[in-house]
Amino acid sequence: MNATVILLIIASYFGVLLLISHFVSKNSSDDSFYTGDRKSPWQVVAFGMIGAVLSGVTFVSIPGMVGTNYFYYLQFVFGNVVGYVFITYVLVPIYYNLKLVSIYTYLESRFGFRAYKTGSLFFLISQSFGAALRLLLAAKILQYAVFDAFHVPFFLTVIVILVLIWLYTHKSGIKTIVWTDTLQTFFLLMAVLVTIYVVKNSLELSFSETITSVIKNNYFKVFNWDVHSGNNFFKQFISGVLIAIAMVGLDQNMMQKTLTCKNKKEAQQNILTFSLILAVTQFLFLGLGVMLYMYAEKFGIQLEIENGKFINTDTLFPMLSLNHFGTLASISFILGITAASFSSADSALTALTTSFTHDFLDVQHKNPKEKKKLKNRVLFGFSVVIFAIIMLFSQSKGNVISTIFKVAGYTYGPLLGLYMFGIFTKIKIKDTAIPYICIIMPIVTYFLNDYFISYLNFDFGFMNIFVNALLTVLCLILFKDNRRINANNIKLP
Repeated sequence: MNATVILLIIASYFGVLLLISHFVSKNSSDDSFYTGDRKSPWQVVAFGMIGAVLSGVTFVSIPGMVGTNYFYYLQFVFGNVVGYVFITYVLVPIYYNLKLVSIYTYLESRFGFRAYKTGSLFFLISQSFGAALRLLLAAKILQYAVFDAFHVPFFLTVIVILVLIWLYTHKSGIKTIVWTDTLQTFFLLMAVLVTIYVVKNSLELSFSETITSVIKNNYFKVFNWDVHSGNNFFKQFISGVLIAIAMVGLDQNMMQKTLTCKNKKEAQQNILTFSLILAVTQFLFLGLGVMLYMYAEKFGIQLEIENGKFINTDTLFPMLSLNHFGTLASISFILGITAASFSSADSALTALTTSFTHDFLDVQHKNPKEKKKLKNRVLFGFSVVIFAIIMLFSQSKGNVISTIFKVAGYTYGPLLGLYMFGIFTKIKIKDTAIPYICIIMPIVTYFLNDYFISYLNFDFGFMNIFVNALLTVLCLILFKDNRRINANNIKLP
């Protein structure tokens, strides 16, 4: 497809986002950027969160990873659903009972000042890297599809994307994002459905034949019982539960949207609805992955192979969509990847800004003029941080989604350990020890996993988050101060 046409499509899409931002930001209060005035319809929040969770990484990585990991990712998705039930009935009530804006404020009421700051800092690190890696992949695709034709350097492409995001989020933040994410989720889902339809027709299959072909394909292997494999069912399922809790329930980015709902009941409805739609959507992406490899095989398209395995699988979906599937599929793919790019990055920047201004700058006690100034400076600062991380990893290749989940195991593990210990025990911990525990345990987990792989041929896989959280809990017990907390301070569900 002509690069100029693609650029016009992206510009039109961005124009719609600006229009939504204009209408939503009317009558906004000082706290609209952070809380959305707690008036968001839960149905809108649930649908919009799909786009934020999937992101551009999921959009292209899940279909591509089928070639090396079959349908094993579905085991992880099953675990996610259980994790979302925990978030619904345990975490959401706690957040609403305490009327939190930054969810890490809970750690201060449960453990103390240092635990609170440590939890927030770990989120800032996790979210900065996660958001940057997600945006990196999408920026590479847009560079290939559009900006290379105009000889625009990659760093300038990234800057343009970040500036566009700033333009429609800086006024009302999460209040705007709740609505723009809904539009972005629609385009993301439309892209996968259109691609499935186009590939189905190219393979000359009916819908029933397509389903049968996917299920009978060699790639349709859902369960892995090899205890040594990182794709083992129990490792994938348990890590799916824990990563869902950590990357959604303990993530300011995801929970900030949920906390814009009118009350606890609607927030719970939001999470349950979101989890079901997300599971179905991820299954569709996996099914699409099988169809993409079927298409490549039928039409003799050469894919990159090294040592008998596919490599750079993240390029499969964009390469076929832009070069082989025709105009309709190309347009839907560009809209889908653009939507995924903006949806994940805009909410991440808003969450980072919220967490830093509330947890480290005490913005809630500033006057309106100071609030606005601090918010804009922090939003700009995190945009620069994400830009720097993107440029640092700009030459990386391979399956980005697996990298994100492995990194999450190390960065979210201590958070998971802190929250589980805080919720399910009443033991008081020496607050001064918590920062050291949270820094040391991820390092121990990394070397422990390396030892198990080298000497026992056993890979933790995504289960590194479980090991990390468990080690954190064990260390917390060692530093208890033999006093029980006042149960009246924390309102458990």
